[in-house]
Amino acid sequence: MKLVSRLMSKSLMKRNPQLDLGGVDRRVLDIACQDLMNYLKVHWGLTEQETPDLKLRKKISLYFYEKPQELEEFIHLWSGLWNKKWNERVKIVIGKNFHQCKRNDELIRKAEPVWRKLKQRNRIKDMVVEALVKNGEICGTSIIANNLLKLEIGTFLKANTEVEDFDCTLDMVNNVLRRTRKISQNKGPLIFFRVSKSFYRLVREDVK
Repeated sequence: MKLVSRLMSKSLMKRNPQLDLGGVDRRVLDIACQDLMNYLKVHWGLTEQETPDLKLRKKISLYFYEKPQELEEFIHLWSGLWNKKWNERVKIVIGKNFHQCKRNDELIRKAEPVWRKLKQRNRIKDMVVEALVKNGEICGTSIIANNLLKLEIGTFLKANTEVEDFDCTLDMVNNVLRRTRKISQNKGPLIFFRVSKSFYRLVREDVK
């Protein structure tokens, strides 16, 4: 929603004026907005309903017209919590450190075709996002949910398991839901953004 994006951008810029949310940092804004929408869907109990995204947009629009100042204040408060979680959960991986993510990349790549074929993948993802939010994770919830599910599928495939079988899918989801509870008990990064050494040098030179 343009409304959420505008208010979130305003709030994040207050917290960090160096952000270029219309340029290189646009991805940060997109993730923050998606995380807020995920949080509100869970907070308002919309995840179990049909067309939850549509109902969420209607509720936000109604809330904005009735209490615009309150909504803006809420987003600014929430963005502070989100920003703290971002600093805890996101890590930049540079140059030769790419190999740290190689195994996970291979599992995710292997899982991608199977993931796209799962008929209930959106519902499954919503379940994982809901579990993450309820366990205190509000940053990168869609990214983490996607990665957890694909890593689990990749692990099943590596064991030559038929993932598209219903019983196996149920086991897979239950395994991921158990992992969401463990995640909340641990500190440290869960999302890794990789950049080349040349890009990192350019960024450093630009801010000198």
